[in-house]
Amino acid sequence: MTLEELKEKAHNLPLLPGIYLMADREGTIIYVGKAKALKNRVSQYFQESAGHSEKTRAMVAQISSFDVIVADSEFEALVLECALIKRHMPRYNILLKDGKGYPYIRLSVKADYPQFSLVSRPGEDGAKYFGPFGGRRDSQDIIDALRTALKLPACSRKFPRDIGKERPCLNYHMGQCDGYCRREMTAAQHREVISQAVRLLEGKFGEVERDLNEAMLQAAEELNFEKAATLRDRLRAIELLGKRQKVVTGRLTDTDVVGLFQDEVRAAVSVLHYQQGELTGKDTELFSLGREPAADILSAFVKQYYTGRSAPPGLILLPFELEDGEEIGRMLSELAGRRVELTVPRRGEKVELIRLAEGNAREDCQRVTTREERVRKLLILLQETLELPAPPKRIEAFDISNTGASDIVAAMTVFVDGNPKRGAFRYFKMKGQDGPNDYASMEQVLVRRFRRSAEGDEDFAQALPDLLLIDGGAEHAKVAQGVMETMGLGIPVFGMVKDQRHRTRGLMTPEGREIGLQHQPALFSFIGQVQEETHNAAIGFHQKQRSKTSTGSVLEKIPGIGETRRKVLLKTFKSVKGIRSASLPQLEEVLPKPAAKAVYDYFRTQEE
Repeated sequence: MTLEELKEKAHNLPLLPGIYLMADREGTIIYVGKAKALKNRVSQYFQESAGHSEKTRAMVAQISSFDVIVADSEFEALVLECALIKRHMPRYNILLKDGKGYPYIRLSVKADYPQFSLVSRPGEDGAKYFGPFGGRRDSQDIIDALRTALKLPACSRKFPRDIGKERPCLNYHMGQCDGYCRREMTAAQHREVISQAVRLLEGKFGEVERDLNEAMLQAAEELNFEKAATLRDRLRAIELLGKRQKVVTGRLTDTDVVGLFQDEVRAAVSVLHYQQGELTGKDTELFSLGREPAADILSAFVKQYYTGRSAPPGLILLPFELEDGEEIGRMLSELAGRRVELTVPRRGEKVELIRLAEGNAREDCQRVTTREERVRKLLILLQETLELPAPPKRIEAFDISNTGASDIVAAMTVFVDGNPKRGAFRYFKMKGQDGPNDYASMEQVLVRRFRRSAEGDEDFAQALPDLLLIDGGAEHAKVAQGVMETMGLGIPVFGMVKDQRHRTRGLMTPEGREIGLQHQPALFSFIGQVQEETHNAAIGFHQKQRSKTSTGSVLEKIPGIGETRRKVLLKTFKSVKGIRSASLPQLEEVLPKPAAKAVYDYFRTQEE
């Protein structure tokens, strides 16, 4: 279908909730989305004025057709969206990594003696599956901890085939196994312990402890002290299991805390798992989607992460509200068979937990992202935002500083590959201006800078910049643009504007269009750094010039002290204060005696 045909088809969609499936020319589903109103949502993809991200533009360019499924409610649309994403795994959806990183624990419930094992994914074989979990090592730790706490077999013997054939192994004699290879142990006893393990994997620690405690007391009342001691040891082992925090994820959690971090290259979501108030483990998912809206990343993560597990926790703390959070909570509640609450904490300890999760996400993200990757992605992001022909390798920024009509100066800072190149900074003193005029000053600086470059001046012989950033608004940028046109240069120009608190607000085109940066933290931070570096360079040079002017004006008042002798005095005594403190013999060492006497008398007269 052509773009016009796609627009027409989207325009004829109903204003009803549902899902839409975008397909390429081969008919492959490349994106699945959910909408409150199908007509409005799908039409946005084919509007030229829409502010699409780079990924969305790339996706739209490949759409050859689309289909929709109308749902009775937003909730039904959400459930259907999750199912279709899992089925089609569309390349343009935000997807978790494949399931091989998240193993499951399998319980062979149909066997006479059920056993736990690790598998990559659930099968339709009548077995019971738990998970997925954070990794194979963590999952094996869970199985080992359950075996140890409940004294289940860890040997290679098969039951009931090997019952009574050999003596119990060393694990039995060390008290680590109840010895189900002995004839006196029954399959019913084994199943009872397995049922306790199942309840532990379902997060029912308190229930198992309560049952064991009641059974232990009952055995003691019946004077069956051996059984009571066995139950006591099992109860202590289960309590220790909880304290050792062997279980990392899955149904042994009652609270999850979710944190999100984005930089120029990646996004990361970390989930901290808490059981009875104690941290039990962490999962982190990394996405190469630094420019995706944070809400889209978090929503996709929550839906895929928790619907892929046997049961979500009762409470999930999120860093911010999700547009479809209510529907997600309902879906997870139905999956778990109990209430699952999605909450955004506003104050107190839970907010600190969110910050901890965000800190973990940041550390995991930055650990796998090199500085070169961040800089490269940042410059690509700047290129896309400003619609430049290529990522700007060299950026030059300019600022003016003055006090009244005197000491009007300017600074030029240089950033190469995103980093300040201070050895290339240049400074200018205005010439021929009667008073402060920032626009005239900016024009003079730029003309001098590019004229000297054209003339082969060694100080300006470097490559021309790919981008000019001017401290100021549209008028400053317009002046700079005029200089570029006059000198036949096609260098893009933007003004750096500040808010009322003198913080970077955005960039301004010479035509007066403002480009906001607040929704792109990495770019916002970088432009702020450029503006601050340039401002400080201009202020520092201005203060230095004022200091020189002040020093020169004092010494100029002394008869017989010209420019040469002033330089000698400043070089020898470093400052006016040093000259003032010098004795007459010290002054006579660098100046003729009459001149030295004039300097000495001048400062003594000033003191009187």
